[in-house]
Amino acid sequence: MSTAIQLQELADLVGGEILRGDPGLVLTGINAIADAHEGEITFLGNARYLPALRTSRASAVLVTPGFEVTEDIRPSMALVRVENPTLAFSSVIRRFGPPASEFSAGVHPSAVVAADAMFDPQKVSIGACAVVEDGARLGDGTIIHSGAVIGRGVVVGTDCVIHSGVVVRERCVLGNRVVIHSSSVIGADGFGYELVKGRHQKIDQVGIVQIDDDVEIGACTTIDRARFGRTWIGEGTKIDNLVQIGHNCVVGKHCIIVSQTGISGSTRLGNYVTMGGQVGVAGHLEIADQVMLLAKSGVTKSLTEPGAYTGFPAKPLLEGRRMLALPGKIPDLIERVRELEKRLSELEARGGGQSPAQA
Repeated sequence: MSTAIQLQELADLVGGEILRGDPGLVLTGINAIADAHEGEITFLGNARYLPALRTSRASAVLVTPGFEVTEDIRPSMALVRVENPTLAFSSVIRRFGPPASEFSAGVHPSAVVAADAMFDPQKVSIGACAVVEDGARLGDGTIIHSGAVIGRGVVVGTDCVIHSGVVVRERCVLGNRVVIHSSSVIGADGFGYELVKGRHQKIDQVGIVQIDDDVEIGACTTIDRARFGRTWIGEGTKIDNLVQIGHNCVVGKHCIIVSQTGISGSTRLGNYVTMGGQVGVAGHLEIADQVMLLAKSGVTKSLTEPGAYTGFPAKPLLEGRRMLALPGKIPDLIERVRELEKRLSELEARGGGQSPAQA
């Protein structure tokens, strides 16, 4: 089947309106705004890419309702107005991208599956060399890819995707439509030790991890089991690659946690919290609903009010930015001090060695 699409078909696909261009214009592919060529579709989801749009060779662009057509936008570039270009472009990607792999039910001969694991083999897919241990339960439509390990007593809901190399440790509970990407570990022991007579003594970690519906977890992320009770990831939360979430943490609904963030044990996040890359959060803190932490922020005390924060320690956005700007002013301040010291020395020399006050 041809992947070509006419401009009017594109507008219908994304629920948009042709702002400019021939409805019969034939489009044959997709690309990023800076790399697109004639015949390709792209999108303008952020105003910072407007300079790239001015030089783009794309034949069609998805733009926002408030987009203004200026003289520096190539006249031959067709424009389709949509409510959310970034989201709408996902439909275009599905139209032009590779076909999704079909669900193939059954258990690969090399998989190791406990006799008392509970699932319908006609409605579950278990890949090569995967392991499903005693008492595990898998919901219909779930895919366990090659080499993944589903531990003893784990519950996995319906339509989940567990990618290659994932380990879900014993007794953890996953909701429906959970996606976990390769090499992540769910339910490793929390990091708990007590110093006894000069030696670190391990504290038993007997809780679980609970992951609610529609959560997606990136590659090489670790979510530790609770010391007792549960470490809990709320519905709809999306977690990037290389994130560490400590034992007994509670992450609210629909949060975004970006790569290399670390959240120490027993911290509680509200709903719709956003954490940029490399954010660090100390333990036993409370983060309110709708808090946004900019990249590399360090949280050392609870944040009880919604809003944007930045810096170390994290401060409300404007205050935090002022604090971050201060180190850059130090060289100028040093130079000004040196100049004042020089002028003071000159004044003392003219006064016969006396200070201005003595003179």
